[in-house]
Amino acid sequence: MPTPPGERREWELEDLIECWTLDEEEFALPANKTGATRLGFALMLKFFELEARFPRREDVPRAAVDFMAGQVKVEAALIEDEALAWAYATG
Repeated sequence: MPTPPGERREWELEDLIECWTLDEEEFALPANKTGATRLGFALMLKFFELEARFPRREDVPRAAVDFMAGQVKVEAALIEDEALAWAYATG
């Protein structure tokens, strides 16, 4: 069983593939979403699968964000822009 995402400090490519790759059915789920919403949905889906809970922002490893951004064809920076906008709106 892989080490939980929040406990890892470094991720090897093999580990990213094993833990953060969307299968065919999972890949279809965020298909109707765009931008940061698509990436955020995919990250929450896989994190929940691994940890059986939803992540806090700091729980998702940067390596996973970058890896999944490539899968869903969204720039990883968009999720940071969205998080920053949310912080300003609610802060």
